[in-house]
Amino acid sequence: MSTTTDSLIRLDGVTKTFGSTTALRDASLRVSRGEIVVLLGLSGSGKSTLLRHLDGLEVPTSGSVEVLGADVPRLRGRALRRLRSRVGFIFQQFELVPSLTVLENVLTGSLSGIRGPRLGLWGYSKAAKLRALEHLDRVGLLDRAYQRSDTLSGGQQQRVAIARALMQKPEILLADEPVASLDPESSDQVMALIREIARDEGLTVVCSLHQVDLAISWADRIVGLRHGEVVLNMATEHLTKAEVMEIYGRVATTTAELAMVSDLESAPTDAAAAATPARTPEPVA
Repeated sequence: MSTTTDSLIRLDGVTKTFGSTTALRDASLRVSRGEIVVLLGLSGSGKSTLLRHLDGLEVPTSGSVEVLGADVPRLRGRALRRLRSRVGFIFQQFELVPSLTVLENVLTGSLSGIRGPRLGLWGYSKAAKLRALEHLDRVGLLDRAYQRSDTLSGGQQQRVAIARALMQKPEILLADEPVASLDPESSDQVMALIREIARDEGLTVVCSLHQVDLAISWADRIVGLRHGEVVLNMATEHLTKAEVMEIYGRVATTTAELAMVSDLESAPTDAAAAATPARTPEPVA
């Protein structure tokens, strides 16, 4: 793992308010090159808001956000698009175009490098299509390349979303509750796949999760959030589930929060292998 002097992500004293609601409160964070960090917390704790600051989707009310050496809140136009081309984002709801094929959805990840109009698959270069097929092979869906994306299972759609993010050739991969809508087996497969790819490609990953067991087994470091404040920042090497649950049990003050704390305990514990290799589809045009 890299040292903090090689931080690709720096947040200092970030506060974000929406009217009378404070989503982040004086949050500070460093993420080093090649590190896999999980943001862990109850619903409404500020995890998604923090992630959105890293991609310029939100601007802090106060504090600073630096990603890949860029002062994110000051970026506009081309400079902001350039940063986003280096930061892949995986969403909870997949954000695929249902009527497009799996291959076309993956190819949309390369749009930042395309000039002029595109007409379906014909609007992409042969090199881009071959690269998209390679990514589909990597996530175990090569045999589904020409299938409509809305015919896939939830776990398969999320793997398509991962392949799409890889088309950007990102240096940083953000993931906002990527397994929240998946069953435990699919959750294990998706998280194992993200970790495998991150290690192979040298990606820096920041991912928000609810599940303590999954976070501990998957991350290098856990950053716990509650009501927008960082309440935990520890490496997982010597961190136990009991220690994490003690913190959440201590900070939960309402009946609803205590119920959500119990939900944090219901998570898969083992990361299963990703999907198996598939057969080759029809030739690329």
